[in-house]
Amino acid sequence: MERKNAWKTYDKTELDLLEQTAKSYKEFLDAGKTERECVSTMVEEAKKAGYLSLDSYIASGQQIQKGDKVYAVCMNKALALFQIGEESLEKGMNILGAHIDSPRLDLKQNPLYEDSELAYLDTHYYGGVKKYHWVAMPLALHGIVVKKDGTSVPVVIGEDADDPVVYITDLLIHLSGKQLEKKANVVIEGENLDVLIGSRPLVNETEKGKEEKEAVKANILQLLKEKYGIEEEDFLSAEIEVVPAGKARDCGLDRSMIAAYGQDDRVCAYTSFLAMLDTEAAQKTCCCLLVDKEEIGSVGATGMQSRFFENTLAELLNCMGEYSELTLRRALKNSRMLSSDVSAAYDPLYGEAFEKKNTAYFGRGIVFNKYTGSRGKSGSNDANAEYVGKLRDIMDKANVAYQTAELGKVDFGGGGTIAFIAALYGMEVIDSGVAVLSMHAPWEVTSKADIYEARKCYQAFLKNA
Repeated sequence: MERKNAWKTYDKTELDLLEQTAKSYKEFLDAGKTERECVSTMVEEAKKAGYLSLDSYIASGQQIQKGDKVYAVCMNKALALFQIGEESLEKGMNILGAHIDSPRLDLKQNPLYEDSELAYLDTHYYGGVKKYHWVAMPLALHGIVVKKDGTSVPVVIGEDADDPVVYITDLLIHLSGKQLEKKANVVIEGENLDVLIGSRPLVNETEKGKEEKEAVKANILQLLKEKYGIEEEDFLSAEIEVVPAGKARDCGLDRSMIAAYGQDDRVCAYTSFLAMLDTEAAQKTCCCLLVDKEEIGSVGATGMQSRFFENTLAELLNCMGEYSELTLRRALKNSRMLSSDVSAAYDPLYGEAFEKKNTAYFGRGIVFNKYTGSRGKSGSNDANAEYVGKLRDIMDKANVAYQTAELGKVDFGGGGTIAFIAALYGMEVIDSGVAVLSMHAPWEVTSKADIYEARKCYQAFLKNA
């Protein structure tokens, strides 16, 4: 049952829409290299589209009505958007769920040190990474520093053309004989992923003969003080992420693909967000839920395992004058969800890892994974056949290109998403997303056709599920 390549089906109008989607997606990737940046960018766009904060309804006592557009934010790292439908919320929602965190390096709480007149920042990698990917490439710093008085200082270094970048060194090939004998998972050790940030010592102009202790580190601290007004101790309450420097780019001589950092899972988060903004006057309440911490198990207050979504829904029902514990439980149970997360694209250079009849291919549209997990489906949500059948009908009627896949051969590994967590409420859930090449690498690659089909899929689901 080979699926048709979507590129062969487009007329000029659709190609124009495809390129518009790709252009806005690249702009989003450039603006949102962290969870906080994603939430901030999306909230501003949602406000322009008529969304109001749930907190404003709670504070004013104003009742939420049918047709209202509402958003809620959790700790600036997770976002839920709702468009209230004609039907009672008790009958359930159509939910698009995705995550906005991506693999990266995080600064430790005491990161700054000097060694041999070089200044470094110590890091702890976040999520599943191949550590050797992160050396010998230009990197940027994104995040915030929060002072003791509560002042929050945003930090972005390495993205503007005039900005410096930072860097993680690798051992030169001439001396790396023993290094190259190591297995790939230890050829670069986690504790060696320290970011080089300076080599120029501070010179004491007033006392030329006096030599500053750790003068390179002192110079870095002076620069941080001058530009951001922060002290070394302020790193204790900072969240700064090390990410690849540079903008999202068209990939391929035919410009058919996009190469960028963080496409797992911002490619699904952004197309879900666009579908939400595209949707008007739906029968069922529509929801777009964008969460944090999926790459490390969906834990913490901003991850899918938290009560953020459940608590937000309770507040929403209360503002509609419909809250009861039973209504809340029924609203969750009767909902349908697309767990919008990426899938592994078939790569002929590594074909031994894939089973060709049940894998995703570039250009063949949105990917449905009935189950994920690893080996014997461990940790998986396994969608009901009835739900899959309904989705097939919705996609075909909306002329959406789609395909089905597993995440590689059975015994080669695997992975999970937020699907199994949402399924705990008893709702229907299936994984659906965009196929990615070089998933979890600093630069990942997607097909513009698949991005466009994802947007169409999510639009059709919100309207017709």
